[in-house]
Amino acid sequence: MLDKRYMDIIGLERRYGTVRALTEALALPLTAEDQSLQSMPDASPTKWHLAHTTWFFERMILAGCSGYRVFDERYDALFNSYYLGIGTPYTRAERGLLSRPSLREVLDYRAHVDAAMAKVVVDPRVAALIELGLHHEQQHQELILTDIKHAFSKNPLLPPYCPASPAIAVSAPPLSWWQFEGGTIDIGHDSEDFAFDNERPRHAVTVAPFRLASRLATCGEYQMFIDEGGYRRPELWLSDGWALVQAERWRAPLYWRSDGSIFTLHGVRARNPSEPVVHVSFYEAAAFAAWAGKRLPTEFEWEVAARDLPVTGHFLAIDALLPRAARAGPRQQMFGDAWEWTRSSYDPYPGFRTFEGTASEYNGKFMVGQLVLRGGSCITPPGHIRATYRNFFPPAARWQFSGIRLAEDA
Repeated sequence: MLDKRYMDIIGLERRYGTVRALTEALALPLTAEDQSLQSMPDASPTKWHLAHTTWFFERMILAGCSGYRVFDERYDALFNSYYLGIGTPYTRAERGLLSRPSLREVLDYRAHVDAAMAKVVVDPRVAALIELGLHHEQQHQELILTDIKHAFSKNPLLPPYCPASPAIAVSAPPLSWWQFEGGTIDIGHDSEDFAFDNERPRHAVTVAPFRLASRLATCGEYQMFIDEGGYRRPELWLSDGWALVQAERWRAPLYWRSDGSIFTLHGVRARNPSEPVVHVSFYEAAAFAAWAGKRLPTEFEWEVAARDLPVTGHFLAIDALLPRAARAGPRQQMFGDAWEWTRSSYDPYPGFRTFEGTASEYNGKFMVGQLVLRGGSCITPPGHIRATYRNFFPPAARWQFSGIRLAEDA
């Protein structure tokens, strides 16, 4: 019988191939011109994502391996994202200017690194870093889709990323509430399975009794918020959010069109009132909650509600890159469909320690001015999410598949 360590190595080798192949598959519907687009400073070209995820394996793992030949030393400056401890990254807002290297050269770079990784993926000394690199690449798979969606939305042709499978008409069930007793509860990751450093250490928090909505807020419910003056009533908004609504002239979620349609990765389609509303900022989510007489959950309340559920839901499927209406049940859509804004700032847990070595800058340096989101979305790769996963974005961010689940005190 094969021992566990050998099986773990075989599993990691298989996962490496699967994850890397999916990244290239996501880029396949895009032309070379598409893959060079950068529509805003927060987004990156697809070509850059392809190269950066490759750079991560080269710089974090292969650079320390005897006999490895660097593909191109100049790439270290081009495709480093934010690791200041190992170099000066190219300006993030100007990644769209990198017409060279060509897409063909980037794909050759990926092949070069993959060939070298095939020789070290069986080395248990680097298994933890490889696992981190794979989860890092899965994060960028999601970004490839969110970033190209934003870029395509700026094109008057409103091109689809890919065709959709025929939609099944489902009406969202009535909203109900699931009650939790609260108490002193352990939060955070505590198993030997992979987790990011920001999910540890496990620690006790006190949670008051609360109720959580049975599903995500829908487009139809958000339309009611708009119809009742949601974007015209300053009393519903946090001060910074109201200032942003005035400055940016927000009147609806990102990608909503005035004719009742919505722009999706599958092109323009009629807006379905039963589908979860997505592409809202934290400010919009908080204003909607205030209008509904409710609030957003804390990240600890969310984890309490999700921790005993199977990690199943609507995740990345190439022919269904949009959220789906909920089914009947007490805690629907906890995983998948839409990242859920919480009322928790992205802070370190008590006793937080960064990853060791060159990966130490991975998460900790961003723990200020951000809000936590939980649960994953319809473009999160399967196998990437868990109940303790902490995503984070600035409160004004809208281009991610971010949605709303309401909560209230019990």
